[in-house]
Amino acid sequence: MFINVFVFTCGMLIDIHSHLDHYYFKDDLDKVIGNARKAGVKIILTAGINPETNRKALELAGKYNIVKACLGIYPVQYDNKINLDDELKFIEKNENKIVAIGEVGLDYKERKNINEQKRLFEKIIQLTEKLNKPIIIHSRKAEQDCIEMLQSSKLKKIIMHCFGGRKSLVKKIIDNGWFLTAPTCITRATQFQENVKLTPITQLFCETDAPYLNPFKPKTGEFQRNEPAFVIEAYKKVAEIKGMELKEVINNVWMNFQTVFR
Repeated sequence: MFINVFVFTCGMLIDIHSHLDHYYFKDDLDKVIGNARKAGVKIILTAGINPETNRKALELAGKYNIVKACLGIYPVQYDNKINLDDELKFIEKNENKIVAIGEVGLDYKERKNINEQKRLFEKIIQLTEKLNKPIIIHSRKAEQDCIEMLQSSKLKKIIMHCFGGRKSLVKKIIDNGWFLTAPTCITRATQFQENVKLTPITQLFCETDAPYLNPFKPKTGEFQRNEPAFVIEAYKKVAEIKGMELKEVINNVWMNFQTVFR
């Protein structure tokens, strides 16, 4: 059932996941943030993936009032000899400066260190339970294991970022009351279009994963940078798929944010 409350005003767009620390933004981040403001983006979550980017996320959240920090350890970063215990202590120390734990999870693309990934992910889950924060999950080629570990936890405020699992797992996420995202590349990615068809509007967020997943068709052989201002393209596609007015989608996603991040 759709929520038929209309409090839409300009400036209510949310980019639930981005990486503003990326070197693709090193020369013009002020402009990128300005573009987002002009596009009506009110909140941008920027996610850390290692000690360096976690500290950068905090710095950016302190500099720009529309940026909110998420701190985490990206699964493949486990190979980089990061002291996870030290970084988890850092995250806990800064709990009042962050809105979520992320980007965290499992990544089986290279089929490496799976048992170690799961052991470390369990530590992250335990910290997130202790801090009572939302968690933003990366689950590439590891969707089943991620879901099983999360189901065994006490966590409820779970956002499955760019989820690529089969429909039965999407339905399990929905039944668990968790959230899925519509990334900006939904304009051409059928996997995410199918996810949105299955997912109630009350369990959806929109994201850019900037600088990745540009919504526009790339020129041959060229990387096209994505940025938070483009998150509106995900909202538009969700409205099209759901047969809803754009302002209704924006309003519902805004209310989802209030529910998860209050």
